[in-house]
Amino acid sequence: MNLIDCHTHTQFSVDSEADINCMIERAIELGLAAYAITDHCECNAWYPYDYYVNNMPDRPDADHFGYEKDFYGSVEAITALKEKYSGRLNLICGTELGQITHDMETASKAASDNRLDFIIGSVHQVIGEKDFYYIDYEKMSMEEIYDLLERYFKEIYELCRSGIPDVIGHLTYCLRYMKQRHNICPDISRFDDIIADSFRILAQNGKGIEINTSGLRQGFGDTFPDLKYLKLFRELGGEVVSVGSDAHTVEDLGKGAAEGAELAGAAGFRRLCYFKQRKPVFIEI
Repeated sequence: MNLIDCHTHTQFSVDSEADINCMIERAIELGLAAYAITDHCECNAWYPYDYYVNNMPDRPDADHFGYEKDFYGSVEAITALKEKYSGRLNLICGTELGQITHDMETASKAASDNRLDFIIGSVHQVIGEKDFYYIDYEKMSMEEIYDLLERYFKEIYELCRSGIPDVIGHLTYCLRYMKQRHNICPDISRFDDIIADSFRILAQNGKGIEINTSGLRQGFGDTFPDLKYLKLFRELGGEVVSVGSDAHTVEDLGKGAAEGAELAGAAGFRRLCYFKQRKPVFIEI
């Protein structure tokens, strides 16, 4: 089985201390067919905090600012390491762009960097709200939770329409902390129509989704998204599907890669996909 890990974080992500060299050595040990480093770049917090104070009265509610520095630091480091490890590892220079539709100008600027092989597009927070990680769901009614989820899936739809990311990252991320911390399990089938519309756009444009395996090891108990939505994407013509551990530590690198590949097969996919120079490369599962 060909195993890939196309969603990982290193010291250049604010929430990771994983040494980038150690991550690469671990990827070699695991024999990964493709390994992408995709450090965080939240487009709505690209500039330093003072920029938003002085220029945006409705500044984003972010826990970290100045992602421009993080982005270029990561891309420069990966680019140098691609040369160093040439012939030993299929190393992919990626990024995880969060909140693309909140600042399309910044997103386009980052995406235009020709050193990038791969872009994950993620929504970690919807406009006017904190990151899903910081929300206290116990203080919300179910009506408020469903309203939040509706706004999330609308932003996912607009993200797909933007055409910027190569794959959509951890669809259903919005459910992670509701379930893990509070055992709140809303039924998102009410949003299946807009999810299907999003999938059609991706399929028509040769874009894809990832099977994010972090939920398997973090108490959620499933991948983001689950088998139902992987099957739906395949039924609607989707061909591009990647697998990512979302590892923030060396120990988690590659975790769930085999399970993700098996799930792709169960959904009807016969190939996994990674990207080089922003173009899809398919490998048999």
